[in-house]
Amino acid sequence: MAVSDTLRQLRRSFSTSTMLMKIIWVNIGVFVVLRLTAIGGIFSGNPDFINAVLGYVQLPSSPGVLLTRPWTLLTYMFAQYDLMHIVFNLLWFYWFGTLFMMIATPRQLLALYLLGGLGGAVLFISAYCGLPMFAQHYGMLIGSSASVIAIVTATAILMPDFRMNLLFIGSVSIKWIAIITIFLVLIGVTGNNAGGEIAHIGGVAVGALYALRMKRGHDITAPFNRAFDRMANLWNSLTSAAWSRSRSARPERNTRQAGAGSGQKTAKQHEPTCSRSDREVLDSILDKIKKSGYAALTPEERQRLFDVSRKIK
Repeated sequence: MAVSDTLRQLRRSFSTSTMLMKIIWVNIGVFVVLRLTAIGGIFSGNPDFINAVLGYVQLPSSPGVLLTRPWTLLTYMFAQYDLMHIVFNLLWFYWFGTLFMMIATPRQLLALYLLGGLGGAVLFISAYCGLPMFAQHYGMLIGSSASVIAIVTATAILMPDFRMNLLFIGSVSIKWIAIITIFLVLIGVTGNNAGGEIAHIGGVAVGALYALRMKRGHDITAPFNRAFDRMANLWNSLTSAAWSRSRSARPERNTRQAGAGSGQKTAKQHEPTCSRSDREVLDSILDKIKKSGYAALTPEERQRLFDVSRKIK
């Protein structure tokens, strides 16, 4: 019982958190699952089992292998296996993601995160397929770095003079933080993680493209979000149809059961215990989800949706 209550509370906390924190929690969750899998493999006498699991999470540099694991285009950007890797990435993402949310929407944050990761993946695979330095080499990519650096780059271009206080350094404009970060990425191309650093450059390119286009009034994440809306609307229509069918069948069943007993109870007594105002609130929230997606709801609206849904169940 305690476990189910804890899981319910975690699910509720996740649903009411901001998009920034949702992405962070997903990264942490994947990291924990991978680490627990590694521990389980060690205790069971199969320490190499985690390598097989990572092979289905990491992005392969070979297009042929990618065709057999297309989901890795998405999974790699939410997965980290090294502790310092995830700590650095998520701190960086939290700091710059918070700034980014001052000038953008949660939908733009998620879309740019995904586009940055995809940009890194495309450049990573292209480099392994086209550059002589990677001839006869096979690589695997894991981590949210390309996605995070896309957010860092976009924020620095859109808010170049915003200042951050750094330990032992003091107040620094974020444009200089981004410039130094990109410079270190370029230097890293000559190191042992050349493929990963090239993927970072893909994230930089996507972040710069987003910011420069936004300055001209064009949002490159809009088509991405429209695709999300279509999928969300399709899902909502399917779930709404199923819910309506179950609602329409319930009174008939309850009436039949009541007639078999006292013969005096009516279907009216079995209707959900929510008021007319609750229904109006639910309808308005569902309309907003249909028009703008679930991410557009405020924390209060999400909580209200959760509460009213529990009354109807």
